[in-house]
Amino acid sequence: MTANRRRLLSGAGASLMGLVLAGCDRLNRSEAVQATLARAEDLTLATQRALLSRTSLAKEFEPKDISDDFRANGTTNPGDPAYQALAAEGFESWRLIIDGLVERPLSLSLSDLRARPARTQITRHDCVEGWSSIGQWTGARLAALLEEAGLRPQARYLVFHCADTLDPNAPGEMGRYYESIDLVDAFHLQTILAYDMNGAPLPVRYGAPVRLRVERQLGYKHAKYVMRIEAVESFEAFRGGQGGFWEDRGYAWYAGV
Repeated sequence: MTANRRRLLSGAGASLMGLVLAGCDRLNRSEAVQATLARAEDLTLATQRALLSRTSLAKEFEPKDISDDFRANGTTNPGDPAYQALAAEGFESWRLIIDGLVERPLSLSLSDLRARPARTQITRHDCVEGWSSIGQWTGARLAALLEEAGLRPQARYLVFHCADTLDPNAPGEMGRYYESIDLVDAFHLQTILAYDMNGAPLPVRYGAPVRLRVERQLGYKHAKYVMRIEAVESFEAFRGGQGGFWEDRGYAWYAGV
């Protein structure tokens, strides 16, 4: 990607995110404002997909560029009892479930996942809060797992169900973290389920045992503590219907950088 294209896309994404996050309660309740934001998000997605090929890569770095102080944000140690029990045993009984609109549902242990086709990449994590850090990630290629499971023709998105409850005061499942991506990003070469960080097993504060790395989007799309991946035709029936924990609270669903 050229520098001019990256600046254009980053500027468009930043402008949209600024609108979403800076809106006051009155504006957030306005149907007209929400419709405008939705149109702007669609334009951002269409612009990025038009300017970039589906296979263009996010910039990768050298080992010398790895940040000494990679920030950990969001949940850093899920308090959910089921997760705490898994962590206490070193995730021996953890299983990654891949189901929904697939021909062959999968239930994979961490050892199983490590035996699947993998990729290592050194990339920059860009947070919507304005900071960036560079880390090395090794993980199973999501595309290979989806090919193994066999997506049904109706599948259009993947929903990532996570182990952490980010808002314990929210009703029902609304407080539990989840995310979603479309199949363009799901099959991208750099989209992996990372189980190693900087050459060592992924620490709990960064999402152990597995986190999503979807390198062409902002940090909140990189779901941590992934437990299940569900192939769906639409995410409208999930929680707030916007495709993610933060999206249900006003963030853009597509967060390309």
